[in-house]
Amino acid sequence: MNVNSDLGEGAGADEAIVPHIDSANVACGVHAGSASTTIATALLCRRLGIEIGAHPGYDDREGFGRRELGLSAEDIEALVSFQVAGLAAVVPIAYVKAHGALYHRCQQDPAAADAVARVAKAHAVGLMGQPGTELLAAARRAGVPAYREGFADRRLMPDGSLAPRTEPGALLDVATATAQAVRLARSGEYDTICIHGDSEDAVAIAAAVRRALGDAGVETGPLAGRAGV
Repeated sequence: MNVNSDLGEGAGADEAIVPHIDSANVACGVHAGSASTTIATALLCRRLGIEIGAHPGYDDREGFGRRELGLSAEDIEALVSFQVAGLAAVVPIAYVKAHGALYHRCQQDPAAADAVARVAKAHAVGLMGQPGTELLAAARRAGVPAYREGFADRRLMPDGSLAPRTEPGALLDVATATAQAVRLARSGEYDTICIHGDSEDAVAIAAAVRRALGDAGVETGPLAGRAGV
């Protein structure tokens, strides 16, 4: 199992989260953060031996990249290419994980998913998405590793998708998030589990999840070198 977190978004807790994760999804300075924040976060992770993935999002700072902008597949590919190439010029990357509304768009839209998969293929890295979604199908079509992602700190709908943040109980507390992480890890249906770095309890959740997975005998490590599904 792999534990990842979305970092470099200017949330302020990155340094406290890093010791508890295997991989960092580093924001590329577009939906949040800045070029300086991206570089500093990437270099911190590399110094500490944390695997790095690119975390591109929509150009939507006001909405933190969580609003669907309706871009064409061509524009999505250009936007993601720009962001991923910028991070890859600073540090080696192991995968691409889209952010927010772009992530959800690509999980349902084959053309958008293929656009992001082409970027991952250009950098010879994997692609992250939830099981059964178009993102993972696009990764397979592109011939790159497809990593199945679950979420520790978000309530899951019956179909496995994330409950909208606007719904009561969508954001899980430390105890519930920890129990969900262990359940997902034991299911055999996931390769990686995410902890959002901008959540109020992010540090506590990351520490508790890491401890609980160890107590459950779940081995954790980077995604690089894994074939994916």
